[in-house]
Amino acid sequence: MFATPIARTAVKVALTNPLPASTAFFLCDLQEKFRSHIFGFPHIVNTASKMIAASKVLGVPLVVSEQNPKALGITVLELDTDCSAVLAMKSKFSMWVPEVQSFVKEKGIKSVVLFGIESHVCITQTALELLSQDYDVIVLADGVSSINPQEVKISLQRLRAAGATVTTSDSILFQLLQDATHEKFKAISGLVKEYKEKTAGALKEFEPHF
Repeated sequence: MFATPIARTAVKVALTNPLPASTAFFLCDLQEKFRSHIFGFPHIVNTASKMIAASKVLGVPLVVSEQNPKALGITVLELDTDCSAVLAMKSKFSMWVPEVQSFVKEKGIKSVVLFGIESHVCITQTALELLSQDYDVIVLADGVSSINPQEVKISLQRLRAAGATVTTSDSILFQLLQDATHEKFKAISGLVKEYKEKTAGALKEFEPHF
């Protein structure tokens, strides 16, 4: 009796085809107070840094959230979030708060690339709310983590089952380009090369928890 839901999930994942003009990057709660607590935190920062740089190159809007920043601090200073289209300071775990909803609907966003922390709380709840509103959700396996690394695998399995696509930062960047003749190919290719060792480090750290 479970054949139909599984089939629908498979179709949804297969049809995910993000385009720069209708995609947003969501950076979730990568704040200073979490630095010493999150598994592989420096790797998450590196992936976020690459995605922020890519957002500038591709013209993909960046949406940033901060969970209770008065208590947990602002987004880590290594990340240049001055370019963000939305900075949402929230108490709700999900990023799907009114100001984010308004921006996404106004800009005609159809696909969201999600990265940050924590996998089993804010990332999961954001992804599930977006999926419930029929957005395509792409979660970066090399860009999410939690305090307990075991939470990551469970969360990613849950999100795959719900219809999210789980992939890597490099994969989604080249999917957004689609063709080597794209005018931004050289810039994105250079960015991927610049972050090659950092990306390899993140993949090595997180691969057991995909």
